[in-house]
Amino acid sequence: MTSAQGEAPEFIVVGEGGKARRIAVRCRAGDGSPIVWLGGFRSDMGATKAMALDAWAERNGRAFVRFDYTGHGESDGVFAESTLSTWLADAQAVIETFAPKRPLLVGSSMGGWIACLVAQALTKQQRPPSGLVLIAPALDFTQDLLWERFSPDIRATIERDGAWLRPSAYDPSPVPITKALIADGRRHRLLGNAFDPGCPVHILQGMDDPDVPYTHALKVVQSLPKAGTLLTLIADGDHRLSRPQDLARLVRAVTDMSA
Repeated sequence: MTSAQGEAPEFIVVGEGGKARRIAVRCRAGDGSPIVWLGGFRSDMGATKAMALDAWAERNGRAFVRFDYTGHGESDGVFAESTLSTWLADAQAVIETFAPKRPLLVGSSMGGWIACLVAQALTKQQRPPSGLVLIAPALDFTQDLLWERFSPDIRATIERDGAWLRPSAYDPSPVPITKALIADGRRHRLLGNAFDPGCPVHILQGMDDPDVPYTHALKVVQSLPKAGTLLTLIADGDHRLSRPQDLARLVRAVTDMSA
């Protein structure tokens, strides 16, 4: 099925009982390994990079899938009640339903972490993805890029109140950082030990990224197999990497990985 941003999305139900929620998905039918977009923390499937890839997929007749996590965009659920486990389950359900065979996973920021976790699980099932393209991959960000950067006062607020409202450079509303989010993230940590996603990996990382420093990308590379791992550093690139030249670089990376 072909679904443009202006058309109503499809929905799948993820979870059971009181945790059941509808996840909004847009799919574009096409050839080759299906490409799956995994967005970032508080982002949605209408974001600039996702739309650029959707336009490329339309022009080139490629299968492309994008979706909104629980509590994001057009999907059900409450953001502040969700954790990485919630969003990982969303991603796994979407991939099983719409892209079960050799997907190419494209993950941005938090989506890079989720892409690696999905790839690791698929590889253990003897059906690895065809590749990973990761933009500023924020592996372990709840611990390494949030908790460890927080002041003692902020940590105390989270421990006492269960959440802290973090000002955002990308949203006029503050972002709730919950105790559950931090604790759950620790269950999914990947860095510090070698892990094999079972496929080639190409990382795109801006060196002017204030949210995910390029030194963090180096840690990701150090945890991946040397063979098949490529890191592209963009000296003047920010976190979003959404300028025309950044989008062109992303499309090239996906094109090369899916050739």
